[in-house]
Amino acid sequence: MKKSLILTLFAAALAAPALPAWSHADHGKPQFGGIVAEAGEAQFEIVGQGGKVVVHATNHGQPLDTAAARGKLTVLAGTAKQEIRLQPAGGNRLEGQGSLTAGAKLLLQVDGLVQKTLQARAVAP
Repeated sequence: MKKSLILTLFAAALAAPALPAWSHADHGKPQFGGIVAEAGEAQFEIVGQGGKVVVHATNHGQPLDTAAARGKLTVLAGTAKQEIRLQPAGGNRLEGQGSLTAGAKLLLQVDGLVQKTLQARAVAP
């Protein structure tokens, strides 16, 4: 009995490090066809859709409430600079008017999700 208990505990200890990997199977993968950028515990997916930009905010796959959030997306394409103001759009989304250019550098700043300003960087596909 004691030997089987020890073996069971040993097997559980070996399997424990794999548990976080299961919960992060989709971590860093776009869910809406955009580009994923991370800032601390938050992940943002930036999606360009017909003249507007939608940013989905999550924390390890769980939606973050953006009702109190505000943000700005700076799009740098060559010498052109575009600043897109982002406002809450329900659920875990922020939206603003603008477009993404392939290869553009993106700087996302979001306030109101946590106590400090979150910044994330990415390159548009």
